Amino acid sequence: MTGLYFLAPTFFTIICSFMIVRAAAIALMMTGLDKDRAKFQALSAFSGTGFTTHEAESVMKHPLRRKIVSWLMVLGNAGIVTVIVSSTSSLVSSKGSDIAVNGLLLVAGVLIIYNLATRSRLISTWEAFVEKRLMKSRAFEEGDTEDLLHFIEGYGLVKVMVGEDSFLLDRSLNEFHLPQQGLLVLGIERERKWVPVPHATEKIMAGDRLIVYGALTVVNEIFRREDN
Repeated sequence: MTGLYFLAPTFFTIICSFMIVRAAAIALMMTGLDKDRAKFQALSAFSGTGFTTHEAESVMKHPLRRKIVSWLMVLGNAGIVTVIVSSTSSLVSSKGSDIAVNGLLLVAGVLIIYNLATRSRLISTWEAFVEKRLMKSRAFEEGDTEDLLHFIEGYGLVKVMVGEDSFLLDRSLNEFHLPQQGLLVLGIERERKWVPVPHATEKIMAGDRLIVYGALTVVNEIFRREDN
C-alpha cells in the first residue's frame, strides 16, 4: 500500500488546480469578460488546450488578461506534471492487487473532488473571497473602453453624418425615442463645436455628426434609412 502515499499530493494538486482555475475565471470576469467565456479561457489556458483565433485576440490585446493567462499556463504545466508523476508513482510502486485498489482510489478521489468543487458551497465561498480580494487591487480598478462598452457583444459607437437631404434634418432627438430602444447620443460634432450629451429637444442640423452608442443592429435600422 505504499503507493497510497503518492496519491495524497495528486489529490492536493487537483484541488489546488480547481481553486486556481476558478480564481482566474473571476479575475478574467473582472476585466470585462462574461462568465462563460471567462471560465472557458481560464480552463483552456490552465490545461494548455488553447483558444480559437478570436478568443486569443481578446486576450493578447489586453495586458491584464495576458498576465492572468500566462500565470495559468505556468501553473497548469506544473500541476499537470505533478499529477502525472504522483499518480504514475502510485501505480508503479504498487504490487499485485494494490494496483487495482490504487487505480480505483485515484478515480474515486477525482470524482469526489469534482463533485465537491462543482456542487458544494465551498467553491462559491472561494469565488466570493477571490472577488473581494481582487476588488481591492488597483489592477482591476479600470478597464479598457472596448471592454466597458462591450463592443464584442454587438454594441458599439457609430458616427452618423447628417446631410442636407437627410431625413434627420430639423428633427429633435426625442422624435426617434432613442432611450426606449437602448440607444444614447453621447454628443454632436457641430462645425467646430462639441455638444456633449445633447438634450432630447436638441434639433439636428445639416452637417451634424451624431455620436451614437448602442446595439449596432438597432443603430443601423434607425439611422441608415437614407441609404436604402
